[in-house]
Amino acid sequence: MNNRNRGKNTGDDKLFGPEKQLGKLKLAVQDMVYLLTRGYAEKAASDLVGNRYRLKTRQVQALRGASASESQMYNRKQKEHSSSDLKNKTIYLDGFNVLILLESLLSEAYIFEGLDGCFRDLSGVHGTYKRVNQTLKAIELVALFFDKNQIHQLIWIFDQPVSNSGRIKQLILDFAKENSLNWEAELQLSPDKFLAETKDIIISSDAWILDHCQEWFNLVGSLIEEEKLSVNLVKVF
Repeated sequence: MNNRNRGKNTGDDKLFGPEKQLGKLKLAVQDMVYLLTRGYAEKAASDLVGNRYRLKTRQVQALRGASASESQMYNRKQKEHSSSDLKNKTIYLDGFNVLILLESLLSEAYIFEGLDGCFRDLSGVHGTYKRVNQTLKAIELVALFFDKNQIHQLIWIFDQPVSNSGRIKQLILDFAKENSLNWEAELQLSPDKFLAETKDIIISSDAWILDHCQEWFNLVGSLIEEEKLSVNLVKVF
C-alpha cells in the first residue's frame, strides 16, 4: 500500500482560500471570457489577464480551466447529455482525465467549476501515472455510476505513451472482471483525437475534446450531485 495522495500543493490554501484571491479570480475569469469571445488565443489571453491581476502560475492554470468563450460554452451545452440518455448505451471514458480528477477530489484538493459546468483540478499526468490511495475509490465511484445508469458498456481510453498506462489498464480490467462489469480498456496513441472522433457519448472534462466531440456527459458533476460528495470546491464566477 502506498501513501501517495493527489491533494493540495503547498501554498494552495493561500492562492484559493482567501476572499481577496477569489475576488481576483472572478474578475480575471470575466476578462478571460471577454477576450476569448473576441478571438484571443487562450495563452495570449491568460498571459494578459494573469499579468493584470498578478496571478500566480497555479491561479492562471485554474483561470484557463474555468474559462471559455461564449460560443464554446453554447456549443458544449448543445452536445451535453443527461443521465436519462445513458441507459443501454456504449460510453467512452477519458481514463486519466476522469481518474485523476476523482483522485484529486477524494484527496480534498481544490476542484474548480468551469463556466461550461465541468469540474477540473490542477493535477496532471506529466508523462507518468502513479496510483494513489484514492485510486480504487475513484474506480468504485465510476462503477456505481455505471450500474445506477444501466449503461451497456464502458470503454476506458488511456494514453499509450504515458508510463504505467498498461498497469492502470490492467487494474481496470481486473476490477471489471471481479465485479462482473461490462468494461473494456484501451491504450491509444492519440486519445484526445480518438475520443473527439467517436460517434458515441464520451466522458471527459478536457476542453479540446469537449469542443470537438459529438456528444458528452458530465460524469464528475453527476457524481458530486447524486452521491453528495464532499468537494473542496472553488467557483470563480
